[in-house]
Amino acid sequence: MGKYNFDEIIERKNTNSLKYDWAVKRGKPADVLPLWVADMDFRTPKEVTEALCAKAQHGIFGYSEPAEGYFDALTAWFEKYFGWKPDRNKFVLSCGVIFAICNLIEILTKEGNGVIINQPVYYPFSEAVRDNKRKLVVSELKYAEGRYSIDFEDFEKKITENNVKLYILCNPHNPVGRVWTRQELERVSEICLKHNVFVISDEIHADFVYSKYKFTSYATLGGEALKNAVICTAPTKTFNLAGLHNSNIYIEDDGLRAAYIKGRDKRGYSQSNIMGIVACEAAYRYGEEWLGELLTYLEGNVAFVREYLKEHIPGISLVEPEGTYLIWLDCSKLGLNDRELNDLVLNKAKLWLDAGSIFGKAGNCFERVNIACPRKILEEAFDRLYNALKEAGKV
Repeated sequence: MGKYNFDEIIERKNTNSLKYDWAVKRGKPADVLPLWVADMDFRTPKEVTEALCAKAQHGIFGYSEPAEGYFDALTAWFEKYFGWKPDRNKFVLSCGVIFAICNLIEILTKEGNGVIINQPVYYPFSEAVRDNKRKLVVSELKYAEGRYSIDFEDFEKKITENNVKLYILCNPHNPVGRVWTRQELERVSEICLKHNVFVISDEIHADFVYSKYKFTSYATLGGEALKNAVICTAPTKTFNLAGLHNSNIYIEDDGLRAAYIKGRDKRGYSQSNIMGIVACEAAYRYGEEWLGELLTYLEGNVAFVREYLKEHIPGISLVEPEGTYLIWLDCSKLGLNDRELNDLVLNKAKLWLDAGSIFGKAGNCFERVNIACPRKILEEAFDRLYNALKEAGKV
């Protein structure tokens, strides 16, 4: 038993929680069990709460900027965990990674230019491209023997055929759970530099990498690769701080950083959330032990799902996650089409999951499940799924 109790079930209903309180407003049954949005059911480290309480007790919440201590904590974390010592002067704070991506799309491309992504992938990527009137170009990941990889031949072909100017990389990849290797990232860089394609690397899940794997930040490629990229980081997934809207965007190129700041200011966003600043510094300064125990607990949750499926629902395959707390389930062997699968999950099992199809057509007959919850909740969820499948004659 560790220092932290991740088995504690914390009541989250009636707290304005998007995950727990908005089912009916989102068209879901009132009694669904939610394991969808990337929001953990665990309290943030107590040192973060204490820092926020101290700021609240001060009672003044004026415009704020991060001081040197903020960047000390930030850069020390990246150096220790990822072997990357960033220049603190090249960070720009953002209210979120997607805000940063939208800003960069407008700066780096023109209407009609191609922006390429690897589906199935985090669906706000495609929304950001379309909403900014750019051409969405999809190079689907290859799926073979239960594992995903980048189809580099297709990737390069789609770039040359579609006037692609920008690539949005997801590492670790949400939802398929891949942690891209240095060799894969080097190949990405080689292709993108060859064809003058800029890279946005979304690394928001970087801290969630399982023990057999190693995370490689795109930033560590250095040189021309880093000049041709923006690295999007945040403490919000790692420490369950999403509602505080704090992200740290690393922009190596001075001219692009100036353009980014101008674009950000044009949208009326200049100063950061005061509580986001406080929480980020405290999390990176004091959150190491908490995160270590959390990763161990999450590996236990993965093991539970793996064994449960093997014993009770062999028609569903776990795509073995290398990173993130969002597991990807291959339900294609159940004999249900995508509509039937999602109806069973939502209306029979009473589970609110993320249907794979929202991540692109390559996600049809898959489900994404958030396992960052106490084991008992996970057990209930999979029991609900098993019972619904049993009643439908699928197990």
